[in-house]
Amino acid sequence: MLKVNEYFDGRAKSIAFQYATLPATVGVISPGEYEFGTSKRETMTVLSGALTVLLPGMEDWMTYGAGEYFEVAAQASFKARTDVDVAYLCTYQ
Repeated sequence: MLKVNEYFDGRAKSIAFQYATLPATVGVISPGEYEFGTSKRETMTVLSGALTVLLPGMEDWMTYGAGEYFEVAAQASFKARTDVDVAYLCTYQ
C-alpha cells in the first residue's frame, strides 16, 4: 500500500513504499530551506536537481547532485536547502 506524506505546507511530498528489502520513499522537495528529522537510519539519493545539506556533526554544507547520496543516523536531524525542485529516493534501516 502506498502512503503519501506531506511536509512544510506541501513544499515537500513523498510516497512511501517497499523497495527491494527496505522501506523507502520517493519524493520532491520544492525550493526553500528545511530541517528534517529521522527516526530510522536513512540513505537519501538525489534523483534530479541538487540538494545542499548540513549533516549532523558537520560544520560545512555539502551539495549532492543527481546520482549522489548521503546517510543520516537514526534519531537525528539535518538541514537542507535548494533553489530548484529536487527529486529523491530515501531508503530506511
